[in-house]
Amino acid sequence: MIDRSSGVPAYRQVAADLREKIKSGNLSPGTQLPSERELVESYGVSRVTVRDAVGLLRSEGVVTVEHGRGVFVRPPTTVQRLSRSRLSRAARDANQGMFLGDAAQGGFTPSVTVRIRFEPADEATAQSLEIEDGTEVTVRDRVMRADGLPVQLAISRLPRDVTRQAPAVEQVETGQGGAYARLEEAGFRLGHFNETVTARMPTPDEASLLQLASGVPVIVVTRIAYTVDGKPVEVNDMILSADRYELSYDIPAE
Repeated sequence: MIDRSSGVPAYRQVAADLREKIKSGNLSPGTQLPSERELVESYGVSRVTVRDAVGLLRSEGVVTVEHGRGVFVRPPTTVQRLSRSRLSRAARDANQGMFLGDAAQGGFTPSVTVRIRFEPADEATAQSLEIEDGTEVTVRDRVMRADGLPVQLAISRLPRDVTRQAPAVEQVETGQGGAYARLEEAGFRLGHFNETVTARMPTPDEASLLQLASGVPVIVVTRIAYTVDGKPVEVNDMILSADRYELSYDIPAE
């Protein structure tokens, strides 16, 4: 199967054949690849060649390596982020705002890990929230998963003098409608949101948490939530896996 006269390195030929088997469905999502020994025998190549081929597929995000278990075809999870309705009051009332709304639309099972902490505001946070440097803020640090696969990191920071009036926001479980619903119940009626979208390469910690293949960038969305009188009450820094997310915008022509 390996053409030694083609000039194409053997590991690339092995990777191409495995990639084609995955694309055609012969190796379906979640399927474990044959063992290293089986691949060596099947292709008539060395272990080093097989490892290089698997490494290439891993860097492309085609397979994942689970230590102690083996190599598996990566599920093609794509999350469509619906930007127009995700922050609406109606979506919150239906408990389908933001990530839950994306899950309902995309048909995946959502799960979120939440950690709460309190810290002094750094310069960037203070500027976004229009507070003094060092003012205490509540931090909601989350990892979002689609069908068990990490797809987004989100860190919300809110002035502590705001969350003390909406104590559920300082808890892991905020209840139906999420933190925004609790803020409005406490009298902080939301008026508008401002989002900035950029892209960059992930930090090592982000790449590890999101299980990113080498070379995969992240989408960075920074959202500030304002009350109807223009007071910023939250800044949310979201890190989205660029190979798993699609941002969809429905913009009226009015």
